[in-house]
Amino acid sequence: MEHSAMRQRMTGITKWRTALLALTSLCWIACDASPAHAQGYMQGSRGSSGFGTQGRAPMPSPGGGPRGMGLGSGLGLGLGYGLMLGAIGTRSRAPYVEAPYRAIERDGGVNSRPLRPRPRKTVIREEKPRKPVIGVTASGISYIRYAPNTFPVCTGGNGAMSGDCNGRPFVADLGGNGPPAQSQNSGPRRNASQAAVTRNYLPGEIVAETAAMPDAQLTALARRHRLQRVFSQNFLLTGSTVSLFRIVGRRPVEDVQRELRADAAVRSAQPNFRYILQDQKTAVATEGDPAQYVLAKLRLPEAHGLAHGNGVIVAVIDSAIDADHPELAGSIAASFDALDSKGEPHVHGTGIAGAIVAHARLMGSAPSAKILAIRAFGVTEGTAESASFTILKSLDYAAAHGAQIINMSFAGPKDALVSRGIAAAAAKSIVMVAASGNAGPKSPPLHPAADAQVIAVSATDADDRLFAASNRGSHVAVAAPGVDIFLPAPNGKYQMTSGTSFSAAYISGLAALVLERRPTLTPAEVRGILTTSARDLGVPGRDDLFGAGEADACRAVQAVPENAVPTADKTAPVTAVSDPVPAASSAVPVTTSEAAPSSEPQPAPVSTNPSGTDSSAK
Repeated sequence: MEHSAMRQRMTGITKWRTALLALTSLCWIACDASPAHAQGYMQGSRGSSGFGTQGRAPMPSPGGGPRGMGLGSGLGLGLGYGLMLGAIGTRSRAPYVEAPYRAIERDGGVNSRPLRPRPRKTVIREEKPRKPVIGVTASGISYIRYAPNTFPVCTGGNGAMSGDCNGRPFVADLGGNGPPAQSQNSGPRRNASQAAVTRNYLPGEIVAETAAMPDAQLTALARRHRLQRVFSQNFLLTGSTVSLFRIVGRRPVEDVQRELRADAAVRSAQPNFRYILQDQKTAVATEGDPAQYVLAKLRLPEAHGLAHGNGVIVAVIDSAIDADHPELAGSIAASFDALDSKGEPHVHGTGIAGAIVAHARLMGSAPSAKILAIRAFGVTEGTAESASFTILKSLDYAAAHGAQIINMSFAGPKDALVSRGIAAAAAKSIVMVAASGNAGPKSPPLHPAADAQVIAVSATDADDRLFAASNRGSHVAVAAPGVDIFLPAPNGKYQMTSGTSFSAAYISGLAALVLERRPTLTPAEVRGILTTSARDLGVPGRDDLFGAGEADACRAVQAVPENAVPTADKTAPVTAVSDPVPAASSAVPVTTSEAAPSSEPQPAPVSTNPSGTDSSAK
């Protein structure tokens, strides 16, 4: 009996020891003590002094220990192991870990957080304009190729027509690659100078059209609406008086426009819209230079066997033209400065005139035509700009001085005042040609190209592909080469340039060839000859990219009826018929600084010449 009792007692102790060992294992697992950590601590590398001489804790064996060990001692041993191993488990997140052949050191302490990468600063870098590149053609003529200089445009549907884009620019290509892509770092914030160049009208100015009235009534009208009259002029072209006013105070142009329209004495009122030349990228070419691929594309040498544009007057409304350039010698019939200010010869206007009448080392499309050089664009902040009032003055001068063709290589928004001038010029049988614009495929139609009476021209390259920046639309009538065109530049130099501006100039020259053959043709008949003789490009038939196709000068001249009579040689313009009405002496002439903050790009001041005579006429 005693032996049986002893055996049962020993069996119970063995069970308790087994349970305690199981509890110890659970403590290891709960305290996240991995075997690698446990082994390290058991070997004494980071062990506590409470371990044995080798850093190893004495583990109880099932057969060891005093015979009298009971439940209390077993439980105490288990709890002791549990607490001690729990502490070891907590300390197991040591900064050092043993691994074969190497030791990995962690950064920071036990509770240190991982270092976050420092955020990158977003930096908006403005692209610096490229320096002109000097090149030489195969025939040895040196030229300058200018870097593109373009702006983004308003692309929101027909915003150009509705006025929704008044805060956005309507800029033709001043270069060859179309509008630049928006920077990925750009956001809605813009500084003052950036915001200034995106307005498509002159701030602080408004244009009002009235019936012909005395100076005193115009002054009273200005006083009623808190305006300062800058300049007034009677336009026989439109049969009305148009006045340019300066808004007193910081009232929005839109509010003043609504106020003027409510006045019974005012026929119309509108902002003084901005216009910008359509091409200004900038390179030259027996007849002409061999690099003038445009000659073969338009078949100009063949056409010149029949006509040279002799006696036809082409008005070029543009920037200042270098009349002393060898390519233009003897071709400038008269000059008029609609800005009434001194302007240096400009690369754009000189190139446009060269595309029409160049006749030295290069060849224009109508080398015997005469140019009315009308300066309507002043250069401000590197951009050539004009406005509604100045454009109307230019149209009036062209109509009064016998222009048979008006070339308009600029673009802007829909403008009722300029549209009236264009309609009146068309009624006088003046052919009007305009660049379709270089704002790209997403741009709405730009004006004056989109006006019904105007021949809108898109641009092509040497491979008959559409110029990437060329505007599209149902208003496009015909296409002509406009990429990498060799033209004259100021100071006897030459340039290589691209854009619809120069395509339009070549078409103006073609119109001069047609009119030399038959001067009684109407603008609609000239348009019909140019479009029906064009070489189809793109999809068969008319399309929104090339219009009727690429112009063919030879076919166009041959299409003129055979009973044509050459025009008389018109070397002198007729007398002006406009009657400018000077502003009251108390009015302060507008200057750039008065019309808007200094950061706003402005054209040169509008003419206040009371006589309306051409001080720069040659």
